[in-house]
Amino acid sequence: MLVTLQEIIAMAEEGGYCIPSFNVYNMETVMGVIDAAEELNAPVILQLYPRLINQECGYYVSPVALAAAQKAKVPVCLHLDHAAGKEEVFKCLRWGFTGIMQDGSSLSFEENVKLTRGAVEMCGVLGIGVEGEIGHVGSVNDEAMEEFTDPQEAKAFVEQTGVCCLAVLVGNAHGHYKKTPNLDIPRVKAIREACGVPLVLHGGTGIPEDQVKAAVAAGVRKFNIGTDVCCSFAEGTKESVNDPNHHLAVDMFMKKPIQTVKEMAMGKIRMTGAEGKA
Repeated sequence: MLVTLQEIIAMAEEGGYCIPSFNVYNMETVMGVIDAAEELNAPVILQLYPRLINQECGYYVSPVALAAAQKAKVPVCLHLDHAAGKEEVFKCLRWGFTGIMQDGSSLSFEENVKLTRGAVEMCGVLGIGVEGEIGHVGSVNDEAMEEFTDPQEAKAFVEQTGVCCLAVLVGNAHGHYKKTPNLDIPRVKAIREACGVPLVLHGGTGIPEDQVKAAVAAGVRKFNIGTDVCCSFAEGTKESVNDPNHHLAVDMFMKKPIQTVKEMAMGKIRMTGAEGKA
């Protein structure tokens, strides 16, 4: 069933667990995630990156993800991830998305507030919650991380924007970590206590399970997975290619990638505590 961002986050908040949020890229990754969610009776979020929205493929993938969310037996939010401007937000609202992330974290605090508050006001007309970001979550390929999110700055940001959840920088980064990350869990707790809204952890691929669980206990309610979706899909594709009996029909060839994405998603669902919570 299709639900809004604030509805699915509220479920996690009430139950004390975290919603696994998967970036999807095609029909097969959508199918793998939904299959996992239904088998484990777990609420999930399907996310699309802005580059898909701004390229022709997003025009096709978005309706697939929307149809899957509407048909699913479990709560599913269809979410825009890391929108840098208004254009992607406009498109996604028109296409039926039920969650929006407006990411102005690379801007000054004042500019970030202005951009994000605008998204909150616009999406609020349709009853759709907005995720913001304070403390820029960069890439593992960056030379250095920016300063971690300041709890008091996070508090001011939430008060001035009205976001329903907040992405923070606490030792996390996008991509494959070059060494095991070390999340600042006391900072997660301090941010949560200061700002009062559920937190979001980006860069979920490669964060050890014990750290994920500690972050959830400290107030993280949305956990993003992107790179692992790509890697599990690629692994399934390689297995199909290397199978001497593989079928040339594309729908048959894609059965293995769907399965490997499903298996990965099931692991993340269990790790975040979402199993059985739908």
